[in-house]
Amino acid sequence: MSKKILGEKIKKYREFRQISRKDLALKANLDEEQLEKVEDKGVMPSLGHLIKISRALGVRIGTFLDGQEQIGPAIMRAGEEKSSMSFSTKDDSTREHLNFFSLAQDKAGRHMEPFIVDIEPSKESDYKLSSHEGEEFMYVLEGSIEVNYGKDVFQINKGDTIYLDSVVEHNVHAANNQPAKLLAVVYTPV
Repeated sequence: MSKKILGEKIKKYREFRQISRKDLALKANLDEEQLEKVEDKGVMPSLGHLIKISRALGVRIGTFLDGQEQIGPAIMRAGEEKSSMSFSTKDDSTREHLNFFSLAQDKAGRHMEPFIVDIEPSKESDYKLSSHEGEEFMYVLEGSIEVNYGKDVFQINKGDTIYLDSVVEHNVHAANNQPAKLLAVVYTPV
């Protein structure tokens, strides 16, 4: 899915529910200008902001990430991952190092969002923490990641997992200035 299509879906749902951009921005705790960039210019919101937008509109996050709806199980064959997405924050220059590949975008009514995430080393050392509702599970497939979680920092290596509460401010980035790959499952309550 392209960034433009994501913004168009958000705008479509907002207009269908007859919510002004200003009201949605207030409900989602975003700047109205930021929401305008998402809807009209294809700027990708952070995962936390996308979750807040979906909650404010009363839909699950997958509503915006789905390509099509499938009632039965969704099977993703190796090498067939769909739609890379990069999430960003209010600061357009950050978070471009996280590329998400959805593993179940065809599954209707799901409550979890499984992704393969490719993480490129960041040039920044001052990582911006964010929080959102729900929980996250990460299994490191390649390399190592560093997770800033509240005031703690954890290094998670290949084969290790971490399960965290997303309401605690956190940041995930490549450790040791080397790329990493992980399986991430994000759960957000509807």
